[in-house]
Amino acid sequence: MMSDELRLFDGDDPEMIQAFRNAQSTFKYFWREQTWEHRRIVPGLIVSSVKVCCFDPPELAEQHQGGAEHMWLSDVMFNGINVSGTLLNQPSWLVSYKEGQRISLPLNSLSDWMYVYTTGEVYGAFTVQLLRSKMGNRERKQHDEAWGLDFGDPNRVKIIPDQWNPGAPKKRGFFARLLGSETPPAKVDYQSVEHPMSENMAETLSDFLKNNPEAMEEIDELGWTMLHQLASAGSSAGVKALLAYGANKSAQDKNGLTPLQVTKALGWRNVAKLLEG
Repeated sequence: MMSDELRLFDGDDPEMIQAFRNAQSTFKYFWREQTWEHRRIVPGLIVSSVKVCCFDPPELAEQHQGGAEHMWLSDVMFNGINVSGTLLNQPSWLVSYKEGQRISLPLNSLSDWMYVYTTGEVYGAFTVQLLRSKMGNRERKQHDEAWGLDFGDPNRVKIIPDQWNPGAPKKRGFFARLLGSETPPAKVDYQSVEHPMSENMAETLSDFLKNNPEAMEEIDELGWTMLHQLASAGSSAGVKALLAYGANKSAQDKNGLTPLQVTKALGWRNVAKLLEG
């Protein structure tokens, strides 16, 4: 029996269900990278996509026996409740969707996410890595060449770049691998690792807010203030700066969500503590 947050997914493969769970619980890191990508002058990503589980309405589902279909979306947005994006492929059997269509689904429809830096390194891709782990070397090589991406070790899903976090697994030398003498790395607490762009902009943001306090009241197309935006990106440094200059913690977006509610929807516990305090 699948739990309520995964009620939209069909199939009974426990490994795939766990991959869905892992993707949902770590979506915050995808969204953080997406947020900072929008602030980069020079793009840092060549791929930024999520996979969602889609259904036809009952009256159309009668035309096929395919059930749900998992499909990738680009141009991803998140409003605190729903994930939206543009379908990257034509459905195999669903009839109410088509390639290029813009769709919006609840966050619990998410089944995977993936972002790729210009270096070609893949982050996320939980379901893809699970499938790769079951392939032989030749099939896996063909798979990777078809994608044109560096998926790396199929038994390890990378969430953030290792260089951001000194506690992340290190590459093992030849003798360490041969003798098995290397101490396993401690479990990484990704939430404790601030995004480099967040750390680097803290001082500049404070100077900006000092001279432009009205910027804290500006809203984007979602009705999000700067506090909503940086809170959703897990930016402790940015949220601290905004609160120091009196940012409105009670501001509501178009869905009536405050920065704290958006933060809790994503699971940024450190930022939530700042907003609650």
